[in-house]
Formats: sequence, structure tokens, C-alpha cells
Amino acid sequence: MLIVDTGALLAAADRADKDHAACRALLEDDEGPLVTTGLVIAEAAYLICRQLGPAAEAARYSAIIDGDLVVAALERGDWERVRDLVTTYASPPLGGTDASVIALATARRDPRCHARPQAFHRRPPTPRPSVHPLPE
Repeated sequence: MLIVDTGALLAAADRADKDHAACRALLEDDEGPLVTTGLVIAEAAYLICRQLGPAAEAARYSAIIDGDLVVAALERGDWERVRDLVTTYASPPLGGTDASVIALATARRDPRCHARPQAFHRRPPTPRPSVHPLPE
């Protein structure tokens, strides 16, 4: 399982992004499954549509429909973790989307989690997922 965040999805979609090649290769070459949260999909869809247009946004939904990207349901305990992370890391704010990725990775017993380096400038107290930032 490879958990991906908004930054990886956005960079893979945007050829002008400096991390495009690395993120696209990561998502296409990984054996998967590629997994994310509904909050990540909402954020990524908004940014992809704003930057690249509706066709690029629709392509992200096609990846979900085709089973290339799995949207994991957050359970009650995951939402409690999101709330706790957002509260603990309020300044500067971590935000619910990034907190949902951390909660998902923590609940799935340390799967691989790829994010752009700036996405995890602060890490929550243990237990935490193994985060492998993409190369600069």
C-alpha cells in the first residue's frame, strides 16, 4: 500500500510542476494499491481543476473509477486522530487534509507514505508513519 497526498497527485497531473516526473513515475510504477483519503481527493480535485481545468479533474475521478486509486474510508478513530492532530498542530495549522493522511497511515500500521517534503515539515508524536519524501 502506498498512501499519497495532495501534492503527489497534483504534481503527477501538472507537467509544469518541478516534481511532475518523479511523482508521475512513483504513481505509475508502484505496485500499489495507491490509497488516499476523501479529503485529499477534494483538495486535489479543486487544485487540479483550478490549475489545469475540468478535463484534468475528471481524469482523477477516472483513476478512482478504474481502481487505480483507492479512497479509504476514515473510521471514527481516524477522525478522532484528525481532530487531535489539527488541535495539536494549530500554529501554523497542519490542516485536516494532511492530518487525514497521517491518521490513515498510522491506522494502517506503518505503510509506505509518500508526500512532498514541505507537506510534513512537522511530524506528529509517535506512532507515526514512515514518511519518505520525494527527491528534491
